[in-house]
Amino acid sequence: MTVKTVLRIGDPGLRETAQPVTNFSTIELDQLISDLLDTMAHYNGAGLAAPQIGVALRVVIFGVEHNPRYPHAEPVPRTVLINPIITPVDTHQAADWEGCLSVPGMRGMVSRYTRIQYRGFDQHGQLIERQAEQFHARVVQHECDHLDGILYCDKLADPQKFGFIEELASAGIIDQLPTE
Repeated sequence: MTVKTVLRIGDPGLRETAQPVTNFSTIELDQLISDLLDTMAHYNGAGLAAPQIGVALRVVIFGVEHNPRYPHAEPVPRTVLINPIITPVDTHQAADWEGCLSVPGMRGMVSRYTRIQYRGFDQHGQLIERQAEQFHARVVQHECDHLDGILYCDKLADPQKFGFIEELASAGIIDQLPTE
């Protein structure tokens, strides 16, 4: 098990545009995916992007079964997605709370498409094509934003609804959640 350090907001590596993966089924790619999975599990993440551990490649992972950071979230299939492309299914967006391992202890209200189609490849170069809704769609969009140097706090729907979890909970704005 290799748990990597997650870069935090302010680190310039989080603002870089990640490069496409050109070689699949390699030892290096398998190791990167293993590191991402171990790190995401260690920090109870819903997803993680390679740039968050300092690797500027277009690789994201996500998946939720039961997660204390998102106790009311529906399950999301564990997925390795490389060189992803996201297409909104329609124009409907909804605002909801988001957090990020790179912005620990905080939450913000972010609007995202509620229904998307995403496509990309697994670590062996096999095509993945899915439609996603609600939390699943939100997680995919959040993680893929990291590939373009975008953090959720760059997309706040309401700057008044951004802050530390404990303070937001004390004010009755959100339910008390475990801190990162």
